[in-house]
Amino acid sequence: MSGAPKTSAAVRPTRARAARPVTAVPSRATRAVILAVVGVLFAIPLLALVEFTLRGGLQGGYTLDHWIAVFSGGLDRSYKPLWDGLGNSLVLAIVTVLLMLVLLVPTMILVRLRFPRLHRPLEFLCLLPVTIPAIVLVVGLAPVYSVIARMFGSGTWTLAFAYGILALPYAYRAIQSNLVAVDVATLSEAARSLGAGWPTVLATVILPNLRRGLLAAAFISIAVVLGEFTIASLLSRTNLQTAIVLVSKQDPYTAYIVILLSLVFAFLLLFAIGRIGGRTRRSVS
Repeated sequence: MSGAPKTSAAVRPTRARAARPVTAVPSRATRAVILAVVGVLFAIPLLALVEFTLRGGLQGGYTLDHWIAVFSGGLDRSYKPLWDGLGNSLVLAIVTVLLMLVLLVPTMILVRLRFPRLHRPLEFLCLLPVTIPAIVLVVGLAPVYSVIARMFGSGTWTLAFAYGILALPYAYRAIQSNLVAVDVATLSEAARSLGAGWPTVLATVILPNLRRGLLAAAFISIAVVLGEFTIASLLSRTNLQTAIVLVSKQDPYTAYIVILLSLVFAFLLLFAIGRIGGRTRRSVS
């Protein structure tokens, strides 16, 4: 009688292990096919853009004159909106990243250390802009920007407030993934026990451990700013994308060259984010 329960108890773990679902991992050939298909889908429009910028116009054939004109400074004053838009976008990228670092990072650290119950509400608020189309945001932001114009002026840099909302979900995810991997509570308590104040703890203990997440959030914010068109257009502001549309009406070749360069820059940012994420996963493992 005593042997039967032992046998059934010994069989239960085996059956439990056998009942576990097996995760299907695609083979190397399947992964190669998927990457090839995705690569072709991305490459065809990019190659079409390159081919268009090399066209000789009404003369026919192909030429490098358009590229030479862009890189040799051979563009006249009619292309001034393009350079103004590029400068405005760079200023917007800097201001947006600063707003993200100053407002989002301390809030996330404070919630994780002092108010863990607010983690879910904060996550919901930060991810909410993903579900709202940009044109809907403009409808809600138009009255707000009338007040901002009276307080800070109507400069293009004020778009950074709206761009901070657009980049908020991506920046939050980048920082949160790094924040979860770091034992912030233990590090802060150890630093406080040694007599460090909260500003010192934040600047010299916590932020250095979050540098990969902060860099990834900054790069994503820059990519969002450089590629945004809807809000700037509807609020009558000039950034890189609106300037490209304006220049394309008189010289589509130069406009598409700038588009290609901005895409290359965005790809480099994404590649840097991937490298940073890979290093973070290796360091955690």
